[in-house]
Amino acid sequence: MTRVAQTLAPRLWILPGLGAIALLAALVSGSPAAALFLVTLGATFWAVAGIVAGLLWHHRQRHRLLENVLRSFTRDDRTPTLIADGDGAVDLANDAARDALDARPGRALADVLAPLCLEPATILYRMQNRAQALGAAREGVPIPGGRLDLSVHQVGAARFMWRIDEVRGAPEPARAGEDIAMPMMRVSGAGTILDMNEALRRLLGGAETTLDRVFTDLPLRPGHIHVLQGARGPVSVRVAEMARGADEREIYLVPDHAPTTIDAGGWPLIEALPIPLLKLDRSGEVAAANAHARRLLGCEEAVGRPLAALVEGLGRPVGDWLEEAWRGRNLGRTETVRAVLPDEERFLQIALERMQVAGTDVLIVVLNDATEFKSLEHQFVQSQKMQAIGQLAGGVAHDFNNLLTAITGHCDLLLLRHEEEDPDYADLKQISQNTNRAAALVGQLLAFSRKQTLRPDVIDLSDSMADLVHLLGRLVGETVQLDYVHDADVHPVRADVRQLEQVVMNLVVNARDAMPEGGTVRLEVHNVTLAEPLERDRVRVPRGDYVTIRVIDTGVGIAPSRLNKIFEPFHTTKLAGKGTGLGLSMAYGIVKQSGGFIFVDSVEGAGTTFTLYFPVHDLPQGAGESREDAPAASLPQPTHGGGGDDPAGTVLLVEDEGPVRAFASRALSLRGHTVLEADNAETALALLEDPELAVDVVVTDVIMPGMDGPTWVSRALEDRPGVKVVFVSGYAEESVADHQMRIPNAVFLPKPFSLKALAATVADQLH
Repeated sequence: MTRVAQTLAPRLWILPGLGAIALLAALVSGSPAAALFLVTLGATFWAVAGIVAGLLWHHRQRHRLLENVLRSFTRDDRTPTLIADGDGAVDLANDAARDALDARPGRALADVLAPLCLEPATILYRMQNRAQALGAAREGVPIPGGRLDLSVHQVGAARFMWRIDEVRGAPEPARAGEDIAMPMMRVSGAGTILDMNEALRRLLGGAETTLDRVFTDLPLRPGHIHVLQGARGPVSVRVAEMARGADEREIYLVPDHAPTTIDAGGWPLIEALPIPLLKLDRSGEVAAANAHARRLLGCEEAVGRPLAALVEGLGRPVGDWLEEAWRGRNLGRTETVRAVLPDEERFLQIALERMQVAGTDVLIVVLNDATEFKSLEHQFVQSQKMQAIGQLAGGVAHDFNNLLTAITGHCDLLLLRHEEEDPDYADLKQISQNTNRAAALVGQLLAFSRKQTLRPDVIDLSDSMADLVHLLGRLVGETVQLDYVHDADVHPVRADVRQLEQVVMNLVVNARDAMPEGGTVRLEVHNVTLAEPLERDRVRVPRGDYVTIRVIDTGVGIAPSRLNKIFEPFHTTKLAGKGTGLGLSMAYGIVKQSGGFIFVDSVEGAGTTFTLYFPVHDLPQGAGESREDAPAASLPQPTHGGGGDDPAGTVLLVEDEGPVRAFASRALSLRGHTVLEADNAETALALLEDPELAVDVVVTDVIMPGMDGPTWVSRALEDRPGVKVVFVSGYAEESVADHQMRIPNAVFLPKPFSLKALAATVADQLH
């Protein structure tokens, strides 16, 4: 309202004027109805004018009070202190600011700082944005002859208090390097040119403010040749650099006018050097190549062949790069190329330098094997791709879990109204079972990002795999024989048995598909002790006790070129339409999230072996029983079964998805609870403002538009510390775990959840 009043202030006189016109019109009107309308309209204009005037008076009083407080606070401060509005206009300046900076009300803060530093508007805008986000900001700005320390604090809704420390009033010392003929400049850590000597100004034809306006091939690399835009065209210079402090450096430029020369008899000496070197003539052909270069290129007959026939550029033709080198551009800069080899993928880094041999210009090529570097780069790109796919999978899984929660819940509500003898009961059960299967698929989808909610138990893998073998026997068919071997006393491990069974089932099905003519699949479970760490496939398995699962087939095997891509999403060795390339990616994610390791060995034409390592779980003393029947530590189980004896209470249900909220509300109401509904956090907080409203349990979604679940619950518990909390989410439990640890009496219920699970969780919280 205050902002509206400030907007109307310049035209405030119009409102009473319109009111007066309306009242005069009412006096001369002959119609009572029209007169009444005009009187009402005039009174409205006068009332609005009065409200606006009151708001303006109140705003000016607050503004004056704030100014008095700030003036008394900064009056005797020897540090220049200013108050500015959101547009950077000075409202208030203490004596130190007026004396040192000529700061006065109405002047732009950027103009106040302009004599002290470069690009003050950019610095102020950056700091003000940080202050709006964090409440305060501080930054050190290099200035000639010293350093300027700026700090800003937000004061009120749209005002900022600026302090300018260490403003040095001493005259600026002579610029460094003015008395030398070598071009040099002083640069800040952000790439801003603080000053440059006369030699560099003559070379450039004037002063510049940033490095990107000087050089065409950033970033700068000390000791290398770079090209700057001189007053008379491009100039090649060699860069030398010296640090002046944490945020400053001096850059010296040595003009590279003439190429280095060597005599004609010098090249034979290079033959024995361990550095791969080539000599190119003007046409781009190899005029000479030492032994190390020939081995690296995989070509003993390199001399006389064009370089473009020996290597191929990854981004642009090799010929374009060579032409730039002959013109003096990009000399010393490395480029990555691929060697033209029939049976091997080899990457090379190449740097060029121009020289003269016996009066003839040539290019000297320095080679370096970059195969390992490109492999690491490929792995990094692959990890980024996996992360992107994981984020996409997580978002899709969240939406699916919301849909599945609504389907499961309403199906449970229908089952409550149908007996087993009812003709529709079997159909409803089929819907419920298929919904559970869909939920399992969503969990596998989350395996991409390793963010599925695992329910680990301490299990005996020999028993679990024995139960699974009966199902696998039907899956592999009649032409494939399935053998199962295990140690007599397999150590316990801690894993999600259902997810682990899914992994093994996937591996066995892949083994079956790899044996179209039939064969044998062998499933083995063994205890293994690693006395020393196992290092393979860029993975290090620590020493210790493990249980291994091995799936061995006698199929067609996997080509060596495909082995390093076997766990990549959408990579498959099967024919089109026969596989998605997702199964092994999911298996990899599940195993890694369970704390295990997975490796593959294969001989083309002889078979493949997948080996899974799981660390042995040490049971506490006296705890010998399996936990398969025990509830997961973080998820309340339906110990009450949602029966009619559940204690009734008041439940605040906060869920932005309408179908999920409708099901949960009906489910809790059927259990005798009083349910209050809210579709977002703001509505929930508004309901809780009523001190007479008693709430026993809060059931809230974690991710919602606006304020998220943990944030609004933290606020609500400040006034209601005894309220129990149930967080629900279609994302994994890890997404709320950090917040849940800070919120007392909170548990997590993953989506999709059934009517029984919801009722049992709320009942447990009421206890």
